[in-house]
Amino acid sequence: MTLSDAPAKPVVVGVDGSPASREALHWAVRQAQLTKCPVRAVIAWRWPIEYGNVPPAIEVDLRVDSAQTLSAMVDEVLEKFPDIHLEQVVREGRSAEVLLEESAAASMLVVGSRGHGAFTGMLLGSVSAHCVAHANCPVAVVRNSAAASGAESGAE
Repeated sequence: MTLSDAPAKPVVVGVDGSPASREALHWAVRQAQLTKCPVRAVIAWRWPIEYGNVPPAIEVDLRVDSAQTLSAMVDEVLEKFPDIHLEQVVREGRSAEVLLEESAAASMLVVGSRGHGAFTGMLLGSVSAHCVAHANCPVAVVRNSAAASGAESGAE
């Protein structure tokens, strides 16, 4: 097997349903097309700390809800990029930790920036910052263009 025969490492992208992660997913797919890599879209979930180690006695399945969020975003992207190889991954754990683990086998990690409002929309979120500082591959942080332009906060 030659180096060119080796399977391409995926572009891993963190998805959480936010506008910034939607743009990160689109960016990751375009990057994967350019580099001829597959895409691995990852969403992480975990029980809120308030519940302790015991899941609440209510009808909620965070894994299923997370999978539905991921699937909806992926379906939207596949409408525009039907030929892309895209794997969906739902994992339990803290977002930053899950993405760092995924980065070990990635060609690139793509995350959305976080924040709300006109000023904080320009700041790097904690998950993004943690990934930039600790990932095992190059990291791209994609800003939400609506937040960057002030559209989310109502600013003009």
